[in-house]
Amino acid sequence: MVAGIAVPMTLAYLSTPLIGIVDVAVIGQLGDAALIGAVALGALLFDFLGVSLNFLRSGTTGLVAQAMGAEDREAEAMVLWRALLLAFGAGLLVVVLHRPLLSAFLVAMGPSDAVATATRDYFTVRAFAMPLMLANYAILGWLLGLGRARVALVLQLLIGLTNVAGSVLLVMGLGYGVAGAAAASVFAELVTALAGGVVVMRALGRRPRPSLAAVLERAGFMRMVAVNRDIFVRSMLLIGTFSFFSAVGARFGDVTLAANALLLNIFLLGGYFLDGLATAAEQLTGRSIGAHYRPAFDKTVTLSVIIGGAMAALLALLALVFGDAFVYALTTAEDVRTAALAFLPWAAMTPIAGALAFIMDGIYIGATWSAMMRNMMIVSTLVFLAVWAVAVPAMGNHGLWLALLVFLGARGVTLYLAVPSRANATFGAAG
Repeated sequence: MVAGIAVPMTLAYLSTPLIGIVDVAVIGQLGDAALIGAVALGALLFDFLGVSLNFLRSGTTGLVAQAMGAEDREAEAMVLWRALLLAFGAGLLVVVLHRPLLSAFLVAMGPSDAVATATRDYFTVRAFAMPLMLANYAILGWLLGLGRARVALVLQLLIGLTNVAGSVLLVMGLGYGVAGAAAASVFAELVTALAGGVVVMRALGRRPRPSLAAVLERAGFMRMVAVNRDIFVRSMLLIGTFSFFSAVGARFGDVTLAANALLLNIFLLGGYFLDGLATAAEQLTGRSIGAHYRPAFDKTVTLSVIIGGAMAALLALLALVFGDAFVYALTTAEDVRTAALAFLPWAAMTPIAGALAFIMDGIYIGATWSAMMRNMMIVSTLVFLAVWAVAVPAMGNHGLWLALLVFLGARGVTLYLAVPSRANATFGAAG
Protein backbone atom coordinates (compact mmCIF):
# COMPACT_ATOMS: atom_id res chain seq x y z
CA MET A 1 0.00 0.00 0.00
CA VAL A 2 2.84 2.40 0.85
CA ALA A 3 4.58 1.68 -2.45
CA GLY A 4 1.32 1.97 -4.40
CA ILE A 5 1.01 5.61 -3.39
CA ALA A 6 4.69 6.49 -2.93
CA VAL A 7 6.00 5.38 -6.33
CA PRO A 8 3.60 7.37 -8.55
CA MET A 9 3.82 10.37 -6.24
CA THR A 10 7.62 10.28 -6.28
CA LEU A 11 7.43 10.49 -10.07
CA ALA A 12 4.80 13.21 -9.79
CA TYR A 13 6.77 15.36 -7.39
CA LEU A 14 9.86 15.09 -9.54
CA SER A 15 8.01 17.15 -12.15
CA THR A 16 7.78 20.06 -9.70
CA PRO A 17 11.51 20.76 -9.29
CA LEU A 18 11.79 20.47 -13.05
CA ILE A 19 10.07 23.86 -13.25
CA GLY A 20 12.79 25.57 -11.24
CA ILE A 21 15.61 23.44 -12.61
CA VAL A 22 14.61 24.01 -16.22
CA ASP A 23 14.30 27.77 -15.62
CA VAL A 24 17.78 27.82 -14.05
CA ALA A 25 19.27 25.52 -16.70
CA VAL A 26 17.85 27.45 -19.64
CA ILE A 27 18.90 30.81 -18.21
CA GLY A 28 22.21 29.24 -17.18
CA GLN A 29 23.09 28.62 -20.81
CA LEU A 30 23.29 32.39 -21.27
CA GLY A 31 26.40 32.31 -19.05
CA ASP A 32 25.40 35.25 -16.81
CA ALA A 33 25.65 34.72 -13.03
CA ALA A 34 23.32 37.69 -12.38
CA LEU A 35 20.53 36.13 -14.46
CA ILE A 36 20.92 32.78 -12.70
CA GLY A 37 20.72 34.53 -9.36
CA ALA A 38 17.66 36.50 -10.50
CA VAL A 39 15.73 33.35 -11.44
CA ALA A 40 16.75 31.80 -8.12
CA LEU A 41 15.55 34.82 -6.13
CA GLY A 42 12.37 35.26 -8.17
CA ALA A 43 11.49 31.61 -7.75
CA LEU A 44 12.35 31.84 -4.06
CA LEU A 45 9.86 34.67 -3.51
CA PHE A 46 7.20 32.81 -5.47
CA ASP A 47 7.92 29.68 -3.44
CA PHE A 48 7.85 31.72 -0.23
CA LEU A 49 4.31 32.81 -1.03
CA GLY A 50 3.32 29.38 -2.30
CA VAL A 51 4.78 27.43 0.61
CA SER A 52 3.18 29.82 3.11
CA LEU A 53 -0.16 28.77 1.59
CA ASN A 54 0.80 25.13 1.05
CA PHE A 55 -1.68 24.11 3.74
CA LEU A 56 -4.20 24.23 0.89
CA ARG A 57 -2.48 21.04 -0.31
CA SER A 58 -1.25 19.41 2.87
CA GLY A 59 -4.18 20.30 5.10
CA THR A 60 -6.64 19.19 2.43
CA THR A 61 -4.92 15.81 2.17
CA GLY A 62 -5.13 15.16 5.90
CA LEU A 63 -8.77 16.22 6.24
CA VAL A 64 -9.91 14.27 3.19
CA ALA A 65 -8.01 11.13 4.25
CA GLN A 66 -9.63 11.27 7.67
CA ALA A 67 -13.07 11.74 6.08
CA MET A 68 -12.34 8.77 3.85
CA GLY A 69 -11.32 6.66 6.84
CA ALA A 70 -14.60 7.62 8.54
CA GLU A 71 -16.51 6.89 5.26
CA ASP A 72 -18.02 10.39 5.16
CA ARG A 73 -18.37 11.13 1.43
CA GLU A 74 -20.10 14.48 1.87
CA ALA A 75 -17.26 15.72 4.07
CA GLU A 76 -14.78 14.72 1.35
CA ALA A 77 -16.52 17.03 -1.12
CA MET A 78 -16.89 19.96 1.30
CA VAL A 79 -13.17 19.96 2.10
CA LEU A 80 -12.40 20.43 -1.61
CA TRP A 81 -14.82 23.31 -2.17
CA ARG A 82 -13.61 25.16 0.91
CA ALA A 83 -9.99 24.70 -0.13
CA LEU A 84 -10.72 26.04 -3.64
CA LEU A 85 -12.47 29.13 -2.26
CA LEU A 86 -9.51 29.86 -0.01
CA ALA A 87 -7.12 29.24 -2.93
CA PHE A 88 -8.73 31.74 -5.27
CA GLY A 89 -9.09 34.37 -2.54
CA ALA A 90 -5.48 34.12 -1.42
CA GLY A 91 -4.19 33.96 -4.99
CA LEU A 92 -6.00 37.12 -6.07
CA LEU A 93 -4.69 38.92 -3.00
CA VAL A 94 -1.11 38.07 -4.00
CA VAL A 95 -1.72 39.36 -7.54
CA VAL A 96 -3.01 42.68 -6.19
CA LEU A 97 -0.09 43.07 -3.75
CA HIS A 98 2.72 41.61 -5.85
CA ARG A 99 4.59 44.89 -6.41
CA PRO A 100 4.99 45.90 -2.74
CA LEU A 101 5.75 42.28 -1.85
CA LEU A 102 8.53 42.20 -4.44
CA SER A 103 9.97 45.53 -3.29
CA ALA A 104 10.08 44.41 0.35
CA PHE A 105 11.68 41.11 -0.64
CA LEU A 106 14.46 42.78 -2.62
CA VAL A 107 15.24 45.14 0.24
CA ALA A 108 15.50 42.16 2.60
CA MET A 109 17.65 40.07 0.26
CA GLY A 110 20.02 42.86 -0.79
CA PRO A 111 21.02 41.57 -4.26
CA SER A 112 23.15 43.49 -6.75
CA ASP A 113 21.43 45.94 -9.11
CA ALA A 114 21.73 43.52 -12.03
CA VAL A 115 20.13 40.68 -10.07
CA ALA A 116 17.38 42.95 -8.71
CA THR A 117 16.38 44.19 -12.17
CA ALA A 118 16.16 40.70 -13.64
CA THR A 119 14.28 39.45 -10.55
CA ARG A 120 11.60 42.10 -11.13
CA ASP A 121 11.22 40.97 -14.74
CA TYR A 122 10.79 37.36 -13.63
CA PHE A 123 8.46 37.77 -10.65
CA THR A 124 6.20 40.45 -12.16
CA VAL A 125 5.14 37.95 -14.81
CA ARG A 126 5.06 34.81 -12.68
CA ALA A 127 2.96 36.38 -9.89
CA PHE A 128 -0.13 36.02 -12.10
CA ALA A 129 0.14 32.24 -11.78
CA MET A 130 -0.57 32.34 -8.03
CA PRO A 131 -4.39 31.79 -8.11
CA LEU A 132 -3.88 28.91 -10.55
CA MET A 133 -1.06 27.38 -8.51
CA LEU A 134 -3.08 27.48 -5.29
CA ALA A 135 -6.08 25.93 -7.03
CA ASN A 136 -3.78 23.16 -8.23
CA TYR A 137 -2.59 22.72 -4.63
CA ALA A 138 -6.17 22.19 -3.48
CA ILE A 139 -6.97 19.74 -6.26
CA LEU A 140 -3.75 17.81 -5.71
CA GLY A 141 -4.37 17.61 -1.95
CA TRP A 142 -7.88 16.31 -2.51
CA LEU A 143 -6.75 13.61 -4.91
CA LEU A 144 -3.95 12.53 -2.59
CA GLY A 145 -6.33 12.38 0.36
CA LEU A 146 -8.46 9.97 -1.64
CA GLY A 147 -5.41 7.88 -2.51
CA ARG A 148 -5.69 8.66 -6.23
CA ALA A 149 -1.96 8.92 -6.70
CA ARG A 150 -1.91 7.92 -10.38
CA VAL A 151 -4.27 10.72 -11.38
CA ALA A 152 -2.19 13.15 -9.34
CA LEU A 153 0.88 11.84 -11.17
CA VAL A 154 -0.63 12.68 -14.54
CA LEU A 155 -1.46 16.24 -13.46
CA GLN A 156 2.00 16.84 -12.01
CA LEU A 157 3.68 15.49 -15.11
CA LEU A 158 1.47 17.75 -17.20
CA ILE A 159 2.58 20.89 -15.37
CA GLY A 160 6.25 19.88 -15.47
CA LEU A 161 6.39 18.95 -19.13
CA THR A 162 4.35 21.97 -20.22
CA ASN A 163 6.74 24.24 -18.36
CA VAL A 164 9.80 22.55 -19.87
CA ALA A 165 8.49 22.99 -23.40
CA GLY A 166 7.41 26.58 -22.76
CA SER A 167 10.72 27.61 -21.18
CA VAL A 168 12.79 26.19 -24.01
CA LEU A 169 10.57 27.85 -26.63
CA LEU A 170 10.28 31.28 -25.01
CA VAL A 171 13.84 31.61 -23.71
CA MET A 172 16.05 29.67 -26.10
CA GLY A 173 13.82 29.90 -29.16
CA LEU A 174 12.32 33.38 -28.98
CA GLY A 175 14.84 35.10 -26.70
CA TYR A 176 12.46 36.43 -24.03
CA GLY A 177 14.93 35.81 -21.19
CA VAL A 178 13.78 35.59 -17.59
CA ALA A 179 10.32 36.96 -18.44
CA GLY A 180 9.88 34.09 -20.91
CA ALA A 181 10.79 31.54 -18.24
CA ALA A 182 8.18 33.07 -15.93
CA ALA A 183 5.50 33.12 -18.65
CA ALA A 184 6.07 29.42 -19.31
CA SER A 185 5.34 28.73 -15.63
CA VAL A 186 2.08 30.70 -15.78
CA PHE A 187 0.92 28.80 -18.86
CA ALA A 188 1.80 25.44 -17.27
CA GLU A 189 -0.28 26.25 -14.17
CA LEU A 190 -3.25 27.27 -16.37
CA VAL A 191 -3.19 24.07 -18.44
CA THR A 192 -2.98 21.93 -15.31
CA ALA A 193 -5.78 23.79 -13.52
CA LEU A 194 -8.10 23.21 -16.49
CA ALA A 195 -7.24 19.52 -16.63
CA GLY A 196 -7.61 19.18 -12.87
CA GLY A 197 -11.02 20.82 -13.02
CA VAL A 198 -12.22 18.15 -15.45
CA VAL A 199 -10.94 15.38 -13.16
CA VAL A 200 -12.61 16.92 -10.11
CA MET A 201 -16.01 17.34 -11.76
CA ARG A 202 -16.04 13.72 -12.86
CA ALA A 203 -15.07 12.52 -9.38
CA LEU A 204 -17.65 14.70 -7.62
CA GLY A 205 -20.39 13.28 -9.81
CA ARG A 206 -20.26 10.07 -7.77
CA ARG A 207 -20.48 11.78 -4.38
CA PRO A 208 -23.25 13.48 -2.38
CA ARG A 209 -23.53 17.16 -3.31
CA PRO A 210 -23.31 19.43 -0.26
CA SER A 211 -25.44 22.57 -0.35
CA LEU A 212 -23.83 25.98 -0.78
CA ALA A 213 -24.87 26.82 2.77
CA ALA A 214 -23.06 23.73 4.05
CA VAL A 215 -19.91 24.60 2.13
CA LEU A 216 -19.98 28.20 3.39
CA GLU A 217 -20.82 27.23 6.98
CA ARG A 218 -18.64 29.28 9.32
CA ALA A 219 -17.88 26.38 11.65
CA GLY A 220 -16.59 24.26 8.78
CA PHE A 221 -14.33 27.00 7.49
CA MET A 222 -13.03 27.73 10.97
CA ARG A 223 -12.16 24.07 11.48
CA MET A 224 -10.13 24.11 8.28
CA VAL A 225 -8.40 27.32 9.35
CA ALA A 226 -7.72 25.94 12.85
CA VAL A 227 -6.17 22.76 11.47
CA ASN A 228 -3.99 24.68 9.03
CA ARG A 229 -3.06 27.74 11.09
CA ASP A 230 -0.06 26.03 12.61
CA ILE A 231 0.94 24.51 9.26
CA PHE A 232 1.02 28.07 7.95
CA VAL A 233 3.39 29.17 10.73
CA ARG A 234 5.54 26.08 10.17
CA SER A 235 5.69 26.75 6.42
CA MET A 236 6.59 30.41 6.92
CA LEU A 237 9.49 29.45 9.18
CA LEU A 238 10.64 26.80 6.71
CA ILE A 239 10.75 29.03 3.66
CA GLY A 240 12.02 31.88 5.85
CA THR A 241 15.03 29.76 6.77
CA PHE A 242 15.75 29.04 3.10
CA SER A 243 15.27 32.72 2.27
CA PHE A 244 17.77 33.59 4.99
CA PHE A 245 20.15 31.00 3.54
CA SER A 246 19.91 32.68 0.12
CA ALA A 247 20.23 36.17 1.60
CA VAL A 248 23.46 35.25 3.39
CA GLY A 249 24.73 33.64 0.17
CA ALA A 250 23.88 36.80 -1.78
CA ARG A 251 26.09 38.82 0.54
CA PHE A 252 29.01 36.60 -0.46
CA GLY A 253 28.53 37.84 -4.05
CA ASP A 254 26.64 36.94 -7.23
CA VAL A 255 28.84 33.90 -7.93
CA THR A 256 28.23 32.32 -4.51
CA LEU A 257 24.52 33.13 -4.74
CA ALA A 258 24.34 31.40 -8.12
CA ALA A 259 26.39 28.40 -6.91
CA ASN A 260 24.15 27.91 -3.87
CA ALA A 261 21.08 28.20 -6.10
CA LEU A 262 22.37 25.44 -8.38
CA LEU A 263 23.24 23.16 -5.46
CA LEU A 264 19.89 23.65 -3.75
CA ASN A 265 18.40 21.86 -6.73
CA ILE A 266 20.12 18.70 -5.47
CA PHE A 267 18.24 19.12 -2.20
CA LEU A 268 15.01 19.79 -4.08
CA LEU A 269 15.40 16.70 -6.25
CA GLY A 270 16.12 14.54 -3.21
CA GLY A 271 13.26 16.16 -1.36
CA TYR A 272 10.77 15.40 -4.08
CA PHE A 273 11.83 11.75 -4.11
CA LEU A 274 11.18 11.67 -0.36
CA ASP A 275 7.96 13.67 -0.74
CA GLY A 276 6.41 10.78 -2.64
CA LEU A 277 6.94 8.57 0.39
CA ALA A 278 5.76 11.33 2.73
CA THR A 279 2.55 11.63 0.71
CA ALA A 280 1.88 7.92 1.16
CA ALA A 281 2.43 8.41 4.88
CA GLU A 282 -0.04 11.32 4.89
CA GLN A 283 -2.82 9.36 3.24
CA LEU A 284 -2.34 6.16 5.25
CA THR A 285 -1.95 8.05 8.53
CA GLY A 286 -5.12 10.05 7.87
CA ARG A 287 -7.09 6.91 7.11
CA SER A 288 -5.83 5.18 10.27
CA ILE A 289 -6.79 8.22 12.35
CA GLY A 290 -10.23 8.43 10.73
CA ALA A 291 -10.83 4.72 11.36
CA HIS A 292 -9.19 4.97 14.82
CA TYR A 293 -6.97 1.95 14.10
CA ARG A 294 -3.61 2.13 15.90
CA PRO A 295 -1.89 -0.93 14.30
CA ALA A 296 -2.17 0.63 10.83
CA PHE A 297 -0.70 3.87 12.15
CA ASP A 298 2.27 2.16 13.80
CA LYS A 299 3.00 0.14 10.66
CA THR A 300 2.89 3.28 8.51
CA VAL A 301 5.43 5.06 10.74
CA THR A 302 7.83 2.11 10.86
CA LEU A 303 7.81 1.35 7.14
CA SER A 304 8.07 5.00 6.16
CA VAL A 305 11.13 5.62 8.34
CA ILE A 306 12.94 2.49 7.13
CA ILE A 307 12.23 3.10 3.43
CA GLY A 308 13.00 6.81 3.77
CA GLY A 309 16.39 6.18 5.35
CA ALA A 310 17.42 3.75 2.62
CA MET A 311 16.22 6.12 -0.09
CA ALA A 312 18.13 9.05 1.42
CA ALA A 313 21.40 7.11 1.51
CA LEU A 314 21.01 6.20 -2.16
CA LEU A 315 20.21 9.79 -3.13
CA ALA A 316 23.28 11.09 -1.31
CA LEU A 317 25.48 8.56 -3.10
CA LEU A 318 24.07 9.55 -6.49
CA ALA A 319 24.64 13.23 -5.72
CA LEU A 320 28.29 12.58 -4.88
CA VAL A 321 28.88 10.48 -7.99
CA PHE A 322 27.01 12.58 -10.54
CA GLY A 323 27.08 16.01 -8.90
CA ASP A 324 29.86 17.35 -11.13
CA ALA A 325 27.95 16.46 -14.29
CA PHE A 326 24.78 17.99 -12.81
CA VAL A 327 26.51 21.32 -12.14
CA TYR A 328 28.09 21.43 -15.61
CA ALA A 329 24.71 20.73 -17.20
CA LEU A 330 23.05 23.63 -15.40
CA THR A 331 25.44 26.44 -16.30
CA THR A 332 28.25 27.39 -18.68
CA ALA A 333 29.64 30.07 -16.31
CA GLU A 334 33.06 28.76 -15.23
CA ASP A 335 33.24 30.84 -12.05
CA VAL A 336 29.84 29.52 -10.93
CA ARG A 337 30.88 25.94 -11.76
CA THR A 338 34.06 26.23 -9.70
CA ALA A 339 32.23 27.63 -6.69
CA ALA A 340 29.46 25.04 -6.89
CA LEU A 341 31.89 22.12 -6.99
CA ALA A 342 33.62 23.44 -3.86
CA PHE A 343 30.36 23.20 -1.89
CA LEU A 344 28.95 20.07 -3.59
CA PRO A 345 29.69 17.64 -0.69
CA TRP A 346 27.45 19.69 1.61
CA ALA A 347 24.57 19.62 -0.87
CA ALA A 348 25.01 15.86 -1.36
CA MET A 349 24.37 15.31 2.36
CA THR A 350 21.02 17.14 2.38
CA PRO A 351 18.89 14.04 1.58
CA ILE A 352 20.33 12.20 4.60
CA ALA A 353 19.96 15.21 6.90
CA GLY A 354 16.39 15.90 5.76
CA ALA A 355 14.92 12.42 5.24
CA LEU A 356 13.38 12.02 8.69
CA ALA A 357 11.88 15.53 8.52
CA PHE A 358 10.11 14.73 5.23
CA ILE A 359 8.69 11.49 6.61
CA MET A 360 7.56 13.08 9.86
CA ASP A 361 5.88 15.90 7.95
CA GLY A 362 3.79 13.28 6.18
CA ILE A 363 2.85 11.56 9.44
CA TYR A 364 1.96 14.80 11.22
CA ILE A 365 -0.01 16.27 8.30
CA GLY A 366 -2.04 13.09 7.89
CA ALA A 367 -2.78 13.06 11.62
CA THR A 368 -3.41 16.87 11.63
CA TRP A 369 -1.02 17.29 14.57
CA SER A 370 -0.29 20.80 13.40
CA ALA A 371 0.53 22.42 16.75
CA MET A 372 3.43 20.05 17.38
CA MET A 373 4.73 20.64 13.85
CA ARG A 374 4.76 24.36 14.56
CA ASN A 375 6.52 23.97 17.90
CA MET A 376 9.28 21.72 16.57
CA MET A 377 9.83 24.05 13.62
CA ILE A 378 10.37 26.94 16.02
CA VAL A 379 12.94 24.89 17.95
CA SER A 380 14.74 23.84 14.75
CA THR A 381 14.85 27.40 13.42
CA LEU A 382 16.47 28.60 16.64
CA VAL A 383 19.03 25.80 16.33
CA PHE A 384 19.76 26.90 12.74
CA LEU A 385 20.33 30.51 13.80
CA ALA A 386 22.63 29.43 16.62
CA VAL A 387 24.80 27.36 14.27
CA TRP A 388 24.79 30.15 11.65
CA ALA A 389 25.98 32.71 14.20
CA VAL A 390 29.00 30.56 15.08
CA ALA A 391 29.82 28.73 11.84
CA VAL A 392 29.50 31.43 9.17
CA PRO A 393 32.07 33.84 10.69
CA ALA A 394 34.48 30.92 11.04
CA MET A 395 33.77 28.97 7.84
CA GLY A 396 32.06 31.36 5.43
CA ASN A 397 29.69 29.68 2.96
CA HIS A 398 30.77 26.26 4.24
CA GLY A 399 29.39 27.29 7.63
CA LEU A 400 26.13 28.35 6.00
CA TRP A 401 25.70 24.88 4.51
CA LEU A 402 26.54 23.30 7.88
CA ALA A 403 23.79 25.35 9.53
CA LEU A 404 21.32 24.17 6.88
CA LEU A 405 22.18 20.49 7.46
CA VAL A 406 21.78 20.87 11.23
CA PHE A 407 18.42 22.57 10.70
CA LEU A 408 17.13 19.73 8.51
CA GLY A 409 18.30 17.09 10.97
CA ALA A 410 16.85 18.88 14.00
CA ARG A 411 13.40 19.02 12.39
CA GLY A 412 13.28 15.30 11.81
CA VAL A 413 14.63 14.22 15.18
CA THR A 414 12.39 16.50 17.26
CA LEU A 415 9.26 15.41 15.41
CA TYR A 416 10.16 11.71 15.60
CA LEU A 417 10.72 11.86 19.36
CA ALA A 418 7.25 13.38 19.84
CA VAL A 419 5.37 10.67 17.89
CA PRO A 420 4.72 8.23 20.79
CA SER A 421 3.11 10.83 23.03
CA ARG A 422 0.95 12.22 20.22
CA ALA A 423 -0.15 8.73 19.16
CA ASN A 424 -1.09 7.82 22.74
CA ALA A 425 -3.13 11.00 23.04
CA THR A 426 -4.93 10.26 19.77
CA PHE A 427 -5.58 6.52 20.08
CA GLY A 428 -5.32 6.06 23.82
CA ALA A 429 -2.25 4.79 25.71
CA ALA A 430 -3.38 1.20 25.36
CA GLY A 431 -3.50 1.52 21.54
